[in-house]
Amino acid sequence: MKLHELKPAEGSTHSPKRLGRGVGSGHGKTSGKGHKGQNARAGGGVRPGFEGGQNPLFRRMPKRGFNNISRKNIVALNVRDLERFENGTVVTIESLLESGLIKAVKDGVKILATGELTKSLTIRMDKVSPAAAKKIIAAGGKVEVE
Repeated sequence: MKLHELKPAEGSTHSPKRLGRGVGSGHGKTSGKGHKGQNARAGGGVRPGFEGGQNPLFRRMPKRGFNNISRKNIVALNVRDLERFENGTVVTIESLLESGLIKAVKDGVKILATGELTKSLTIRMDKVSPAAAKKIIAAGGKVEVE
């Protein structure tokens, strides 16, 4: 295959709309722009949300909420999710990433207590809820908060 032999996939290209080519085309005379006015002019048209100078809707509505700059993005993970690890495994953020339990970490990971744990694991994590720590220790594991 050579560059001059390449063609676009079947049905992926469309011929352009031919404006101003007579009444029979359906796009003759004013070329689909109507009669006069701002939208008929070259470079005409208004931005989305413009209401002809009237105070637009987005400015009439009250402002709501705020962005908390000190908010932490902590990934929550339940005790039941740790069942996939073998007995005696040391569970760290790196091992969670490798196993695919979490996709990315921004400000840390916290283990929560939903579900049951039957395997004895050593947990090395940023945060562990007290109830989750009880379940991990009851299953014969250890909790090391870093």
